[in-house]
Amino acid sequence: MCGKPISVAEADRPAWIYLGPADLLGERDVLPIVVGRQQLILLRDGGRISAAERACPHEGADLSLGRCAAGRLFCPRHLASFDLRDGSVSPGWRFRSLRLFPVVSTPDGLWLEMDEDLLLMK
Repeated sequence: MCGKPISVAEADRPAWIYLGPADLLGERDVLPIVVGRQQLILLRDGGRISAAERACPHEGADLSLGRCAAGRLFCPRHLASFDLRDGSVSPGWRFRSLRLFPVVSTPDGLWLEMDEDLLLMK
């Protein structure tokens, strides 16, 4: 065996990806970004910043053309909205929740937590 074996604790430790400076969003509330091969959007609602998949889970609309208000992201195609706390869709719609990914703002910039959902996205 070469090298040190990976323990369960180490395997479960999340990896972080540097997105850019803390002011990356500028004056925008929604910004398209690419992380690896994944198309995502960076979102700001008030002082909270998060990331989400870019395609609407309903029919694939480009959510970077949507808007954020009152803790929700509004799809530009059908005006369904997603709760930015958990990705759940507004009442009356029957499709899966929007995938959200944690973003942390530090003095050196914005960092995205890499998790299995992000790795498995198509």
